[in-house]
Amino acid sequence: MLAYLTRRLTSLILSLIAASVVIFLVVEVAPGDPASYMLGINAQPETVAALRDELGLDQPKMQRYLSWVGGMVTGDFGMSYTYRTPVAEMIATRLWISLPLALYALTLAILLAFPAGLIAAATRGRAPDFGVMAFSQLGVAIPNFWFAMLLVLGFAITWRIFPSGGFPGWDNPLQAIRALTLPAVALALPQAAILARVLRSSLIDTLGEDYIRTARAKGLTRRQTLWRHGVRNALIPVLTIIGLQFSFLIAGGIIIEQVFYLPGLGRLIFQSISQRDLIVVESTVMLLVFAVILVNFLTDLAYALADPRLRKG
Repeated sequence: MLAYLTRRLTSLILSLIAASVVIFLVVEVAPGDPASYMLGINAQPETVAALRDELGLDQPKMQRYLSWVGGMVTGDFGMSYTYRTPVAEMIATRLWISLPLALYALTLAILLAFPAGLIAAATRGRAPDFGVMAFSQLGVAIPNFWFAMLLVLGFAITWRIFPSGGFPGWDNPLQAIRALTLPAVALALPQAAILARVLRSSLIDTLGEDYIRTARAKGLTRRQTLWRHGVRNALIPVLTIIGLQFSFLIAGGIIIEQVFYLPGLGRLIFQSISQRDLIVVESTVMLLVFAVILVNFLTDLAYALADPRLRKG
């Protein structure tokens, strides 16, 4: 187990280093000078040069990269070019919106997908199965931003059940949850559709195994066999998808946050790109990449604990 853990940690560190290099290079080659953007087109060259020196933009790229990476390792994400506030504070404030939104959406996706997948697998080839598969295909096909606008039109404008956008803060948890409900539903629909299809497929494969037929031969009903033996053994691929979905929901909510005007990490990245606030873009994207890699690492570790055979890989 120690050798397996060492290999996975090494892979995690190498992935983070590679990601940091790619993120830095991609952001640095983006058009637009932050100093010129902040001062406007009529700024004097001397003023622009002085601001570039203040922001450290005149330093060699390698030095800037090492300074950025070294700061992140110690918890210093730098100072925002635009707002002149620590990037770590900006990220922490918005993380308290994006993280609960991801957890809310993932919970809804699981609550929708598990009953649907179980019903589809238990009624394979019959009407309920066809219904679940049809709705899951529809959920995969519908763009979540388009579905989000339909939710706003129906539940915020027409029926006025939920707010159409904005976030009131966590001082009133009930109002905060109401503000996150429509965005969470919009994010959860395609994830629930994918998860239901994976669960159905995994259960059908599991129900065809020899030990399932043995359990049926011993007198267990189809339902007892499904719950006692089928679901437990079909969960490994489902857990893989759940881990990937959680990573996506944290990192992939930019469009939904724009639709609902949520001041989360996605909206922070969008605003920082438009303002050429490079340090904010680099640090926020790097944090999201770290979250994705960490979730995958924890998922691999859980597999190794559950199935010792995987430790040899």
